[in-house]
Amino acid sequence: MTFPYFDRPVPHGGYSWWYIDAVSDDGRHALTVIVFIGSVFSPYYYNARRFRRTAAALDHSAFNVALYGPNRRWAMTERDRNAVTPRPDSLAIGPSRVHWDGQALTLDVAERGSPLPRRVSGRIVVRPDALTPEPFALDAEARHLWHPLAPQGDVTVTLQNPGLQWSGRAYCDHNRGTRPLEADFNRWQWARMTTGKRRSRIDYDVVMCDGTTRGLALAVDAHGQVQGDAPQPAWHALPPTRLWRVPRAIRSEAAPSVTRTLEDTPFYARSEIVTEREGAPAHGVHESLSLSRFSAPWVRTLLRFRMPRVAGRSADR
Repeated sequence: MTFPYFDRPVPHGGYSWWYIDAVSDDGRHALTVIVFIGSVFSPYYYNARRFRRTAAALDHSAFNVALYGPNRRWAMTERDRNAVTPRPDSLAIGPSRVHWDGQALTLDVAERGSPLPRRVSGRIVVRPDALTPEPFALDAEARHLWHPLAPQGDVTVTLQNPGLQWSGRAYCDHNRGTRPLEADFNRWQWARMTTGKRRSRIDYDVVMCDGTTRGLALAVDAHGQVQGDAPQPAWHALPPTRLWRVPRAIRSEAAPSVTRTLEDTPFYARSEIVTEREGAPAHGVHESLSLSRFSAPWVRTLLRFRMPRVAGRSADR
């Protein structure tokens, strides 16, 4: 397959995002980058959908960069179409850009945090071991698609702000949909884990707004071949996050543990975890998302302080 084209049209009210997470070889550093067209957690996009007949996804685009470890940073500025340049192999949003050359995904980042205006700038290069062939539907109507593009790959991180240089392993996927997440999902639990010989296990369990459930359990080998009906072990509860008490749970063959909570927000948690899959230790990244919490007005008010919006002429800076 080819990498999902960055210029694929996104319908009004819909979304498309590219997600990367990575952990350094020594375990000290981690990062996530999410490149959005139709920023699904944007309070501005939420209001545009609610109060206008149409809401163009392109007018709510963003580069979200989060650094974890000794030099913790978080940046996400939303920009409108004046600052967005989509091409088949690249996507520029403001001063940041992502490019796929057929072998590597290169992210040139130039963002500024909020409410603390600390800069995050430099280059991140992900070289996938292999690409998987196709996306999977998260709902019965296939309105929401998820593609675990590159379950494993090498990453090199070279940042000027803050001054960081490290290498490690990375994961990359892509989500796209024709409707807002909160229109169809109540919550989900997701985890990607690495087992022996560069095999991956990925679980995606969703609860729809009507209470029905849907789960994906994938096993992916080092060549990108996917087994789509991998055995699903029992659920294990993880401790809720310390600050916002976000519930967390994961499927595991033995008692799992959280080694580090990366994000603890009112509606979302991201964590590094250690568990057991296929009879062997496995480590990876877990996320828990509550769309019912996200829909609360007070949560969207708080998000404005973390996600400023720049529009018009200044949107490309």
